[in-house]
Amino acid sequence: MSYVEKLVHEKFPTKQAIITEITNLEAILNLPKATEHYVSDLHGEFNAFDHTLRNGSGNVKQKIVENFAGRLTPKNIQDFATLIYYPEDELIFQKSELPDQEALEQWYLNTISNLIELLKVTATKYTRSKVRKALNPDFAYITEELLYNDQQEHDKKNYYNKILRNLVELKQSDYFITATCYTIQRLVVDHLHVIGDIYDRGPAPDKIMETLMKYHSVDIQWGNHDVLWLGAVAGSALCMMNLLRICARYNNLAIIEEAYGINLRHLSMFAEKNYGDNVAFRPKTLENEDFIMPDEKLQITQIHQAVAVIQFKLEGQLKKRRPEFKLDDLVLLNQIDWDKNEIMIDGVSYKLENTCFETVKHDASFELTQDETEVVQSLLNSFMNAAKLRKHLDFLVNKGSMYKIYNGNLLFHGCIPVAEDGTFQAFEYEGKHYAGQQLLDFCEQKLRKAYHKPHKGESIEADMIWYLWQGTLSPLFGKHCMTTFARYFISEDEPKVEHKNAYFELRKEEWFCEQLLGEFGLNQESGHVINGHTPVKKEQEPILANKKMIVIDGGYSKAYQPITGIGGYTLLYNSYGLQLVTHHPFTSKNDAVKNGRDIISTRKIVNQELERQTVADTDIGREIKKSLGMLREILSKYDN
Repeated sequence: MSYVEKLVHEKFPTKQAIITEITNLEAILNLPKATEHYVSDLHGEFNAFDHTLRNGSGNVKQKIVENFAGRLTPKNIQDFATLIYYPEDELIFQKSELPDQEALEQWYLNTISNLIELLKVTATKYTRSKVRKALNPDFAYITEELLYNDQQEHDKKNYYNKILRNLVELKQSDYFITATCYTIQRLVVDHLHVIGDIYDRGPAPDKIMETLMKYHSVDIQWGNHDVLWLGAVAGSALCMMNLLRICARYNNLAIIEEAYGINLRHLSMFAEKNYGDNVAFRPKTLENEDFIMPDEKLQITQIHQAVAVIQFKLEGQLKKRRPEFKLDDLVLLNQIDWDKNEIMIDGVSYKLENTCFETVKHDASFELTQDETEVVQSLLNSFMNAAKLRKHLDFLVNKGSMYKIYNGNLLFHGCIPVAEDGTFQAFEYEGKHYAGQQLLDFCEQKLRKAYHKPHKGESIEADMIWYLWQGTLSPLFGKHCMTTFARYFISEDEPKVEHKNAYFELRKEEWFCEQLLGEFGLNQESGHVINGHTPVKKEQEPILANKKMIVIDGGYSKAYQPITGIGGYTLLYNSYGLQLVTHHPFTSKNDAVKNGRDIISTRKIVNQELERQTVADTDIGREIKKSLGMLREILSKYDN
């Protein structure tokens, strides 16, 4: 008997136990495929993400409309949907609107009945065992009694009604309603895919991480902004300076200090001592954001300059020690003609403006001053030992990967570097070449090694994390270089242009997407590539290559919404097929509760299955079939 068979025997010691399990698994294979939910490029926008998660990208309201249209008015439908999204807030709001206790009690009875009816609908895709696990333990018995009994059945009608009345009379209605709303949210979506860039730009990536850590089923494909944070905790000063610069640029240093408890006082004092006001480094703000006091704006501007200059120095050091990275297009401090205040880029001389190079030695441009060295070391210690940040990033590493193959689809954040003819470009390291799927596997191996063995210094693994941020052949970047230096100090547009990898044009072609699917061993006829990273602009389409490629970065980040014109895309994949969902920009939870403002705009069918998919058609179904094969083999030994 093999070791696996022995384990099976221990779990199912009798013939009848095996028969029961076979019956159970065969039945599960015939359940409808559960719903997958895809989001991308959240960029710290917790409120919009939280709302999308609560409403299942419109799935909750769609089920309400399908089951209650004609029985509830459009306003009642929206109120019911809002209750499920924000039960605590909507309960307070509804109680303030109802005229008296009798009206409140009737509202409770009607609402609980409607919730149970909707819960039945959302539970139909799952076994009773799985539904039970989703229930609040305090109300599991009551909920199951209501859920699996027909309230119209004459013999049980009084029994059913008495349960409802007891919930009201014993003042348990609020708790029961809240618990049931969260169960419905839990069952409407079975699994969540986050296709990169949780961090940077927006104000609350920490809240997104806390939410994901509590979510019932999730996977993450790392984005280029995510790896900056992983690199900082792994000991890369260069990754750390990049993320600090971005936080200063978007007025989000509170993430560092308040959310993660990292003290920036040393950095602030150094910046105040060495830098003044500089228009190019003032924090970006949106029209509807809170006003920044002048002293605070100056402080952020000074910090912004300090971390940017340290970043530029560290980039020069990295280019020297990593010639294999081939950073020829990276603009560096040593290219400046200090007498003329100009810099040579691609054979053209450009005048520098808004400069802040007071700490740069003209004859040793990449050398940190003593004060800068102390600031860097102090900050690195803080990042590497920040308990809450480490907890969040541990989860990001454990649930994350460079790419994911799931139910026949290929998920990754950025790109697969290719030449213009579609051949995979190879990254060379220690005499070996890595391209296509092998490149992503190699990058993931280096990232995991750097994160699990953090080293404050110049390790190749930590440097590789920075390369993932902006290296020419990085699958998370996809451009010839990042023109950060030019955007700060040069007025002309030409040196600011970042030339995209050929991937971004070729992904519009069906043959190329089939090539990608084939590279990762997927079915070229039925598979899809699901991508993020590049915001889909107003004049562009998110569905490409005859529906083989779906780009779902539609502007969760408020910084991108002027160019996308929407508040983001999400994708739903249920038993009927794929649906792309377009969202309005999110306003506030208060607006959603008081005014019934939802953010769903439109749904677009990507593909519709000719025959409704079941669990048997999924990755889980394939695993169940393997288990069934083993169980049947053991059953045959009982018979013999």
